[in-house]
Amino acid sequence: VQLQASGGGLVQAGGSRGLSCAASGSIFSISGMAWYRQTPGKQRELVATITSGGVTNYADSVKGRFTISRDNAKNTVYLQMNSLKPEDTAVYYCNAEILSPYGTWYEDYWGQGTLVTVSS
Repeated sequence: VQLQASGGGLVQAGGSRGLSCAASGSIFSISGMAWYRQTPGKQRELVATITSGGVTNYADSVKGRFTISRDNAKNTVYLQMNSLKPEDTAVYYCNAEILSPYGTWYEDYWGQGTLVTVSS
């Protein structure tokens, strides 16, 4: 199983950026999906989560600006980021809880990370 994240890049403060993350491989089912972010010297922090049924949750720092969504048919999770601030600059990682066809429990998988830089 692999998670491939894309969409990072340079954006001006106040701008928008969309990230996507597609899961591929031997997948029977995907439970929760999420986006995290990390800056140098800091712990990885949770940005947003979404359940298989579409229930979402956000870090206070991004509420009202970021939107997480998913396409279950495509095994893909998205993060739409609006009103970006320089403090949103980070490497963004996607995460998914995946059950393989012959597995007995959901396992955690991570994407490779995609850098979002917000210039002031």
